[in-house]
Amino acid sequence: MSERKKPRLALIGLILVALIGSATVYLLRPDDSKASEALDKAKSSQKLQSLAELDGKAPSHRNMNVQSWTTAEGAKVLFVEARELPMFDMRLIFAAGSSQDGNAPGLALLTNAMLNEGVAGKDVGAIAQGFEGLGADFGNGAYKDMAVASLRSLSAVDKREPALQLFSEVIGKPTFPADSFARIKNQMLAGFEYQKQNPGKLAGLELMKRLYGDHPYANSSDGTAKTVPAITLAQLRAFHEKAYAAGNVVIALVGDLSRAEAEAIAAQVSSALPKGPALAKIPQPVEPQASIGHIEFPSKQTNLMLAQLGIDRDDPDYAALSLGNQILGGGGFGTRLMSEVREKRGLAYGVYSGFTPMQARGPFMINLQTRAEMSEGTLKLVQDVLADYLKTGPTQKELDDAKRELAGSFPLSTASNADIVGQLGAMGFYNLPLNYLEDFMQQSQSLTVEQVKAALNKHLSTDKMVIVTAGPTVPQKPLPAPSDKPTEQPLGVPEH
Repeated sequence: MSERKKPRLALIGLILVALIGSATVYLLRPDDSKASEALDKAKSSQKLQSLAELDGKAPSHRNMNVQSWTTAEGAKVLFVEARELPMFDMRLIFAAGSSQDGNAPGLALLTNAMLNEGVAGKDVGAIAQGFEGLGADFGNGAYKDMAVASLRSLSAVDKREPALQLFSEVIGKPTFPADSFARIKNQMLAGFEYQKQNPGKLAGLELMKRLYGDHPYANSSDGTAKTVPAITLAQLRAFHEKAYAAGNVVIALVGDLSRAEAEAIAAQVSSALPKGPALAKIPQPVEPQASIGHIEFPSKQTNLMLAQLGIDRDDPDYAALSLGNQILGGGGFGTRLMSEVREKRGLAYGVYSGFTPMQARGPFMINLQTRAEMSEGTLKLVQDVLADYLKTGPTQKELDDAKRELAGSFPLSTASNADIVGQLGAMGFYNLPLNYLEDFMQQSQSLTVEQVKAALNKHLSTDKMVIVTAGPTVPQKPLPAPSDKPTEQPLGVPEH
């Protein structure tokens, strides 16, 4: 919950990893060090032997022609043909996140983590070697709303077909070996012990409990030290059969494929999954009472987290709220919060705000760390900045600057196959229109100060905040006066 956000914009936030929740390993970002050599090879040969030859290579921007259809088993498919490089990316997004855990928190994460631990005739090592030998990458992750499985492969038939066969087995017919199950459980239990030494994590867990009460979003995607040991292999198999069903998945495909090839791939993957319908959407949470909670923790710093219920993913005010938040605290230096808290007073390395829209109403959150002896004053300063912003709205200059930054970042949203497949997956999962990216840009660029202010005040209120702090109880000192060159400097380094 206390992760540091880079100054990326809401458009880029469509990508799945932006969602709150725990995740297993994702596809690794390419290293740019071999860019020139890889580009030459990509241009000169369609018979590459390894994805490593493509490291760092991606077209800067493409106009996407998004095609969509449904497989015979009910899987929704979104496809963009991209012939620039001889490879393809596929991402499967299941409504199989921790919000579907029921009375077994940690079940979704465990099921997802076990997918590539065993299939008939292959253990985890053989599976890894199988993908590696084909020059393919497998990735998986589990979050609040969703679980993901990804494949990146060269598009040449001799590489593509065996990679797809192995991928289909991993996602459709995992064997859930008992020894791997015990090992992963032990890793999760070790993680819970580590959490006890992380005040930001403790504050985040408490915040979600206070914010969501009995709603599924209240539970940690990791589960707890009490719930994880009780989860059985039978529960994993039942969850996989239900939540990894073909009717419960979105298949996003991008790359060097024809429509016919993409249809064949989607059909192969879809038919490998258990048969079944989409799971019911989770209900909306109940608005919580405003509250303040404190976790006593021995440290020189105090974590401050402020949150309230925000919006779900298809809220019509999303563009206005995204741009408005960018000005408040969604970017780096120059935001309202960063200016008042760090630049003028040196109270924190960073202070960030953000909406996390999900299937149901996700949180709006502000988080930072500051000196323990100035935590109360800093908390009030943050609340005052938010109150003033809601009262006055952004200035015309702030809005114009945010629009320019968004326009400048737009090419990044489709800069690589991996970026596009992330966008497609989110668009499909949240039932957004196929022209969503262009519509979002046009809507954002046409917003007025009054529209942004109205949207912020419609969805945010200073008297609805759920606040959690984690740190020591120490005598408080007054905040320094604002200055162009503050004498106070942030203490230590930010905790992650």
